[in-house]
Amino acid sequence: MSVNRHVHKFGGSSLADAGCFKRVAAIVAEHTQAQDLIVVSAAGKTTNRLINIIELAKQADNAAADALTGLIEFQSKLVNELLDEAAAKPILTALDGEHHQIASILEGELTAFTCNEVLSFGERWSARLLAALLSAQDCQAEWLDSRQFFKAELSTQPQVDVAQSAPLLAKCLAEKAACRIVVTGFICSDSEQRTVTLGRNGSDYSATELAALADAVSTTIWSDVAGIYSADPRLVKDAVLLENLALNEAAELSRIGTSVLHARTLEPLARSRQKVNLRCSYAPNDGQTLIHRKGANSHSAKIVTSVDNVVLLELTFTEDFSNNATALLEALACSHLAPATRHKHSETGSLRMAYTCELVDEALAKIDQLASQFHIQKIERSEGYSLVALVGAGVCDNPQQCYQFFQHLAEQPLEFIHSSADKLSLCAVVRKITLEPLLKDLHSHLFKQKTKLGLVVFGKGNIGSQWLELFSQQQAKLEQQHQIELCLAGVFSSKAGHLDFTGLALEQLNSSEADTALIWPEIFDKLKRHPYDELAVLDITASEALSAYYGEFARHGFHLITANKHAGASEQANYSALQQAFSDHGAQWLSNATVGAGLPVQKSIQSLRDSGDEIHTISGIFSGTLSWLFQQYDGTVAFSELLADALNQGLTEPDPREDLSGKDVQRKLLILAREAGLQLELADIALSSLVPEHLAALTVEQFLDSMSELDQSMLEAFNDAKRQGKVIRFLAKVNQKGEAEVGLSAIDALHPFANLKPCDNVFAIESLWYKQNPLVIQGPGAGREVTAGAIQADLVSLCKSLK
Repeated sequence: MSVNRHVHKFGGSSLADAGCFKRVAAIVAEHTQAQDLIVVSAAGKTTNRLINIIELAKQADNAAADALTGLIEFQSKLVNELLDEAAAKPILTALDGEHHQIASILEGELTAFTCNEVLSFGERWSARLLAALLSAQDCQAEWLDSRQFFKAELSTQPQVDVAQSAPLLAKCLAEKAACRIVVTGFICSDSEQRTVTLGRNGSDYSATELAALADAVSTTIWSDVAGIYSADPRLVKDAVLLENLALNEAAELSRIGTSVLHARTLEPLARSRQKVNLRCSYAPNDGQTLIHRKGANSHSAKIVTSVDNVVLLELTFTEDFSNNATALLEALACSHLAPATRHKHSETGSLRMAYTCELVDEALAKIDQLASQFHIQKIERSEGYSLVALVGAGVCDNPQQCYQFFQHLAEQPLEFIHSSADKLSLCAVVRKITLEPLLKDLHSHLFKQKTKLGLVVFGKGNIGSQWLELFSQQQAKLEQQHQIELCLAGVFSSKAGHLDFTGLALEQLNSSEADTALIWPEIFDKLKRHPYDELAVLDITASEALSAYYGEFARHGFHLITANKHAGASEQANYSALQQAFSDHGAQWLSNATVGAGLPVQKSIQSLRDSGDEIHTISGIFSGTLSWLFQQYDGTVAFSELLADALNQGLTEPDPREDLSGKDVQRKLLILAREAGLQLELADIALSSLVPEHLAALTVEQFLDSMSELDQSMLEAFNDAKRQGKVIRFLAKVNQKGEAEVGLSAIDALHPFANLKPCDNVFAIESLWYKQNPLVIQGPGAGREVTAGAIQADLVSLCKSLK
């Protein structure tokens, strides 16, 4: 079979109702390709209902018929909800016939094989229905009954006969069209074509076995959880998803008895090339766990796990205790009945073994068979115990974790602790307790380490250099206050920079030449391999080209702190797409430095809206440069002279037209309007530039020589306002209707906007709650120190959220 196939398995919880079937169909359409194999379990609780029907039939209870009718009605309802009348008709006809078929079986002798035949209908119904649903959605699919190729003989834990099954599967697949094939999990047939079931979690096992036989590249097991966590996330809220887990660690976890992964599921991996992924069908983008063959190179526990109910079997031997106990354990392991943990007591000659409730009866039956061979004198069964374990390569060699484990268990009603021979687990059996507090405490002490946040800065000019100094001064305080580890990993100018994941110091930036060229594909390739828990990009530039990469930052899960206005003031479609991208990938986009420098303007708008207020109007003076110019301008000095003075003081951009055009104010107003919930474009904001068209077309040098041409129009505006008892100010305003304008206005001399300190910005927010008396925020709206402070404030916000 040379086709590069993939196997995807969906459990009963993933197929619980019609909505779940539709979700699975969407996942299949997006994540699979033609000739991939889809393994399914019975829908929802169908298998449990079939087991109950069989038990009622064995007791000759008339309720069996009613229960069967109810189950057929459930299956029919699924068909009708998912398929149109034409597609549903043949399946409903088949269901009606199967209803009679099952009823007939239940009236006869209920052997192991006839019971298995009844149980097999759950998977057959799921496979047939999902294939029909996929085909109805233009995702061509056929279904395949795994009893046609999976061969196994009836036993307590049936094993698929690979030699018989492989050629049969090859024949089945060769006869199928080049489309997706939905295969029944859990069921197979014996040499006499009788139905055999593969036992608990048999569908997972049949999925990886199918992948091995078909030489599939991977098996993805979709369930109701995203994978394997550092602890049960239902009990330990800060448990984290493990993105990678070594096969031997996963096997040890499953052997102990975790409900996430059954031991037999992993057996076929050793003789195949497949990798196994665990994902959540309810949230396909919430991450996954990849189980790989590479040996783990860590020396510590990765998982705190537990089994709420375990049974202890205590065996005593008549002779040669040590050898017989060892030989018995080996025999049980060969029968896939190894205990979760065990304890040998040489002095009393007893062996204590812990089993899950699901496995203990099979283990007891096997021990009874072996009793005489291994000179077992007595077997005692005791219930009412719990198991707690640490799992991870080398955990038994980690003195700190071992100490913590022993210390925590010493306070519990402990029976025994056992470390596995391969050092993959440390298990404790205690008399039954409420496990949640113990697991939380263990997880916290063992795994809760400081979050590592890497910082990569773009822009090391006026504001960037100021922020680097500020960060250097406050790094230690930030780390201590927020229990976070910060690492300045990269600093770039427009062409090149420094990138070092071990960390950069200011002295290093000042004393050495840049060693990494700013070539974006190469930069992203390096950044996506960062070693931190989280990575934040700081954009302290005014570069529109850099803002074009914000979507990539989001897709890689990088947080973004920016003083750059271009993305926030870009087309509404791009702005919305960026917001969605950051949200989808669990990353934050913090941009409070884009408007008002260090003034809490955006945060105030966000806070008002979050608390239920409604923004009516935002207005003010948003440019420190224009604020200074019109506070100083009184008509006695030519406007061009005042402008030259501002330029010499560094209060304007090198090209003063960038300030005078009002475009920067226009962008700021758009950003605030969007924070207030308005969907506007830049073109929706009326802009009255202070630069005539003929001056806008000049070079910078030509404009600086021609600035006197502004004097007459400015003087006329000033005098017109003065005659009315007013002053001129460069204002911005937007209301809740989306009416917005930026330009020179005449306002009353006593207006709050009329008397500011030089370079101050002022923002007035009128809202439902601040109607008569607007919320006014005033202060320096520009400058390297306050803008660097705004960036630092966003970094603090990020640190708090990550903590």
